[in-house]
Amino acid sequence: MTRLGLILTFTVLLALAGCASRAKETAAAPEPATVAVARVTTRDLSRDLNLTAEFRPYQEIDVMAKVAGYIKKINVDIGDRVHQGQLIASLEIPEMADEQRKAQAEVDRSEAQVTQAQDEVRRAQSNYQIANLSYERLSTVTKNRPGLVAQQEVDDAQAKSTNADAQVSAAKSNVNAAQHQVAVAKAELARIQTLYQYTQVTAPFDGVVTKRYADTGSMIQAGTASQTQAMPVVRLSQNNLLRLILPVPESAVPTVHIGQQVDVHVNTLHRTFPGKVVRFADKLAPDTRTMDTEVDVPNPSLILIPGMYAEVDLTLQRADHAVTVPVTAVDAESNKVMIVGTDNRLQSRDVKPGLETANQVQILSGLRDGELVVVGSRAALQPGTTVKPKITDIAAAAQ
Repeated sequence: MTRLGLILTFTVLLALAGCASRAKETAAAPEPATVAVARVTTRDLSRDLNLTAEFRPYQEIDVMAKVAGYIKKINVDIGDRVHQGQLIASLEIPEMADEQRKAQAEVDRSEAQVTQAQDEVRRAQSNYQIANLSYERLSTVTKNRPGLVAQQEVDDAQAKSTNADAQVSAAKSNVNAAQHQVAVAKAELARIQTLYQYTQVTAPFDGVVTKRYADTGSMIQAGTASQTQAMPVVRLSQNNLLRLILPVPESAVPTVHIGQQVDVHVNTLHRTFPGKVVRFADKLAPDTRTMDTEVDVPNPSLILIPGMYAEVDLTLQRADHAVTVPVTAVDAESNKVMIVGTDNRLQSRDVKPGLETANQVQILSGLRDGELVVVGSRAALQPGTTVKPKITDIAAAAQ
């Protein structure tokens, strides 16, 4: 082989060796690791407390009769809607009608006695005028012509005048007494008339009849506090406004305030209704460490039935237009996140977390909307490493 051939052969071998070396280096270069990421987003964030309660009527009573009697007619039945003042039942009390007539007769008699006493006043005044005029005439004669009229006659005339004046005063007192008697008789008549009005049992508020205790002809006792066994007529519930009594745990008590709006979910109806916190006990129950909180739920169409269960979302904290990332993107110990830069290189960044929910956490500082953050485990990842970001289904769901 000539010298030229040797040189060519050596050159070819060197070229082949270089290609093999570059191929080996290319084969040894690792592929960028694929990491799960989520995009930083801006949203309204809230931390809610889910509580379950049972609907109760806004108010519910057993309608009692004020007086005892037999039911003459009952006008309502279970499920009927009634309005305030509407007649529910009529009672029959014959003896009360007799008492009313007797009281009216007593009023008439007392008024007649007043008239008689007034006539007696006029008669006494007339007698007084005559007696007084006679005394004045005799007294004048005695002064003008002494000795013409005996002093005994003058004294008798004066006594008669004084007696007549006293009779006028007595007659006027009798008139006052008779007028007072009229007032007493009228008060008694008014009392009986008031009791007689109680024979008409009316609805004290708008509501629904949920139970009927009595029928026509039933004997109803007067519903007084001392007679606990008295039978009611009906049970009336105000259902156009319902109550929910929520047992709010001690940790959430400071966030509860009057007027707070809540969402009320009724699973049986597959609907959500608006509610409002209207009152709370302002005291913790020692056995459960909860505070009773009442939510009013309007029910104008009566679609909600007392006894239904409802779930209430009570908002404890809220942040509008918050910068958020999934909870798994933040290291709880160091408050650091790992982001993927525009060059697909990892960067470690300090953040300041805020409101945290089950899936999301608010970032007060350290991130911008649209950046990519790594979610899940970051133990094997180092800042500066080139990676291949991928928004996984889990990360997307967390958003």
